[in-house]
Amino acid sequence: MILPIYTYGTAVLRKVAEPISKDYPGLSELIQNMFETMYYADGVGLAAPQIGLPIRLLVIDLVPFKDEDPELGSFKIAMINPQMLEFSENKVSGEEGCLSIPGIHETVMRSQKIRIQYWDENFEEHTEEFEGYKARVVQHEYDHLEGNLFTDRVSPIRRQLLKSKLTNIVKGKTATQYKVKTA
Repeated sequence: MILPIYTYGTAVLRKVAEPISKDYPGLSELIQNMFETMYYADGVGLAAPQIGLPIRLLVIDLVPFKDEDPELGSFKIAMINPQMLEFSENKVSGEEGCLSIPGIHETVMRSQKIRIQYWDENFEEHTEEFEGYKARVVQHEYDHLEGNLFTDRVSPIRRQLLKSKLTNIVKGKTATQYKVKTA
């Protein structure tokens, strides 16, 4: 089932998400719905707060980038209760967008490499290192679980220049091909 995506200005996007247990009602179906919603909106990542749930769950599928980088062709993952363990000091810049902030793309600095602990959809624990684009997308989605948005990571001057666009998103004055829920 395709779910509405909560946009900039909705309170749930600013809350620190809560951990869940393997007994969370309908978890498997929720993960499937999140992937379906993400695909429908042409995204590569989606965190539960973006569909209005303040829980520590995110999904990522980088298969669309397999032609650019074959290593990304097998990166499809659901992370439950992720906890960031390490960020490399080496930072790289890259352009990011967000389904919750439609129409805005900005250059953001992120750690080149990360180490993260999480549980998969079968509640098996993993500790993994990711680098490059995988690390960027995981950090972006992880930020949603911490109540942060990629626009928080741009310079104050850029944020000021984005103010009117962000205000329009809050007012629902933005066009998307997918269903949204505004503030």
